[in-house]
Amino acid sequence: MSKEIRLKTPIKTEDIIDLQAGDRILLSGIIYTARDTAHKRIVASMEKGETLPFELQGAVVYYAGPAPAPPGKPIGSIGPTTSYRMDAYAPKLIENGLKMMIGKGSRNQAVKDAIIEHQAVYCAAWGGAGALLASRVVSADCIAYEELGPEAVYQLEVKDFPVMVVNDIYGHDAYEQQGGDR
Repeated sequence: MSKEIRLKTPIKTEDIIDLQAGDRILLSGIIYTARDTAHKRIVASMEKGETLPFELQGAVVYYAGPAPAPPGKPIGSIGPTTSYRMDAYAPKLIENGLKMMIGKGSRNQAVKDAIIEHQAVYCAAWGGAGALLASRVVSADCIAYEELGPEAVYQLEVKDFPVMVVNDIYGHDAYEQQGGDR
């Protein structure tokens, strides 16, 4: 039976040890947006020993490219990006401390294996609900790769940002349990 959990960032192993595929999370704190081009740059920086745009240990990365902020709002619509585009980079980031990824769609076996080995989780945000998700963003600041526009890395402060655990540290997959990719 899935449950609803409130979590605050940064994420620690003890925060996710009891999570099961299908659990709903209301996430609060700092998360970072990054899509494939930003991931490629982050991994290249890691390989060169350069400083990263944010601390990976305990971090949450949301695969999203925000729309421009309307007047009086911190951010525009911010729906999830298809996660498999980050699969080539995710294991390296998980190995170096990334604890939670948020996107949509299934992950490859290498990502699932890294999730189990390094005790991380992959969560889904609801596609088509970008405006609702934006209402949970308290503040948004571009912190790296500004020239990439919406694919830049943004630091978001979120309050009660709704996600569902897809892949837990035990190898369970909510998509497989529910009969297909959602």
